[in-house]
Amino acid sequence: MEIGWYHEFHRQTTNQSDADAFAMGLDQVCQAEDWGLDAVWLAEIHQQAERSVMSAPLSVLATIAGRTTRLKLGTGVQVLPLTHPLRLAEETATVDQISRGRLLMGVGRSGNPRAYAAYGVPYSESRDRFYETLEVLKLAWTQTSFSFHGKYHNFDQARAVPRPFQTPHPPIRIAGASEDTFPVLGALGYPLFVAVRSGSLAALAPDLHAYREAYTAAGHTGKGEVHLRLTLHVAETDAEAQSQAYDSIMAGYQKLVSQLEGSPNARRRAELETVRTLTYDDIMRDKVVIGSPDTVAARLSELQDELGIDGILAELNFGAILPTDHMMRSLHLLLQEVRPRMRPVK
Repeated sequence: MEIGWYHEFHRQTTNQSDADAFAMGLDQVCQAEDWGLDAVWLAEIHQQAERSVMSAPLSVLATIAGRTTRLKLGTGVQVLPLTHPLRLAEETATVDQISRGRLLMGVGRSGNPRAYAAYGVPYSESRDRFYETLEVLKLAWTQTSFSFHGKYHNFDQARAVPRPFQTPHPPIRIAGASEDTFPVLGALGYPLFVAVRSGSLAALAPDLHAYREAYTAAGHTGKGEVHLRLTLHVAETDAEAQSQAYDSIMAGYQKLVSQLEGSPNARRRAELETVRTLTYDDIMRDKVVIGSPDTVAARLSELQDELGIDGILAELNFGAILPTDHMMRSLHLLLQEVRPRMRPVK
């Protein structure tokens, strides 16, 4: 199983400077490579200054590329409707060249209406803009020059310089959230990101079944690659892990209530009342993985069997208030103690 780290470059305190937040996050990622992390996945977060400084993940990945040698560098996710596709093609190809082919391109639409409002893009256009930008991105990566005439973008004999280091282009993974998205992405043959917030781990099974059915029906080889973004915390004992994670987890779900109230996703809005009444026991049961190395290894092995996941993006500080030393100890245990205990894939 690929073990990645979903990182938002949180501010540890509301008055932490931008410079200190970047320095802290960069040092953490470099330490994680030394511990054996497979990939870092950087979020793209706009209009949330108290929470995170991660608005330009490609710039940060370019910096990480210069400080690391092995770590895969992922966008988790690049919000395609808010970008200019030709500029994005050039910037991503630059990161891929600098890193000598370590870029993983995670893309999605995001459910944050504040970001769309700030950029002056109607969220109602997000789906069409997403697929059009993705089409242009692939053309720009793979063609010496290209022309394209769409609803939002037009190009005549344009070319992206540089071209990616990887051939034909960096691997693309797409975030699936809406129920109707899963069979579409399966039919297109893209690897998939999934996450649990308002839903449950068990509820992912039918969505992934629909994805894989469509993937197979379209004639793609393999079973369809799925990576799970997962809230996770590890400590020496179950009791210690649960105690350490409590405040941050509950704060994260309190923030989620306000996000769901304004969500443009009807499926997420429908889950609002359930999220309002969640207890820590509810969350522990089927939304997160928290415990000792033995407990976490057993649960991750179960998820491999039940959902057929190929990797995780460990979200180690959902709620953004977990102390740094606890978060980094959790990561070290995940890589050094949990991974060796996991069962082989059936």
